[in-house]
Amino acid sequence: MSDFLLIETLRWEPESGFMRLRLHLARLTRSARRIGFSEPRHALDELNASVQGATGALRVRLTFDAQGCIEVTTAPFTPLAPGTEWNIRIASTRLDSADKLLRIKTTRRTVYEAARAEYTPQQADEVLMLNERGDVCEGTITSVFLSDGTGILRTPPISCGLLAGVLRTELICQRKARVGRIRLDDLNSGQIYVGNSLRGLIPARLVI
Repeated sequence: MSDFLLIETLRWEPESGFMRLRLHLARLTRSARRIGFSEPRHALDELNASVQGATGALRVRLTFDAQGCIEVTTAPFTPLAPGTEWNIRIASTRLDSADKLLRIKTTRRTVYEAARAEYTPQQADEVLMLNERGDVCEGTITSVFLSDGTGILRTPPISCGLLAGVLRTELICQRKARVGRIRLDDLNSGQIYVGNSLRGLIPARLVI
């Protein structure tokens, strides 16, 4: 029996429904196959049922276990105000690029919680993590992007040891982002962004 669950966290809006739904369902199915879980056949039905009668934006969290059980919870969601910029810091906690489970979104989050605990919410809105080689990988809840003057955002490769984020996948498919290693020093050479499917792309400033 696996000691973790698969997770998908989606944003739902009354006017447009679930954002990036196809990509979320595709990732869930792909993740289930990779780790030997059953097919999440009823995920869409459960998601749709969870938002029946809702009138405001929601954060929708779906979990899926090895036995095929799906649970969906919802909470009101307030988008970030326009012009918001996050302060980010670098964690001393490192990711292991050889850990293939880092590529899959699960409830196994000990390493992310350790990194987040290095700074208070007042000290950092998000905390970035490096791998054992010093490559920039991801935030504790976000993917990382760098605007380096090419007109296309750069985001670290999955092989560095990071989650295949849904927003990241969308931007790559739209050719708004490309895969390329990011070293710590690179963060000083352009505008940093962090983001996920729930909150979108957020400008960020590295605090030393």
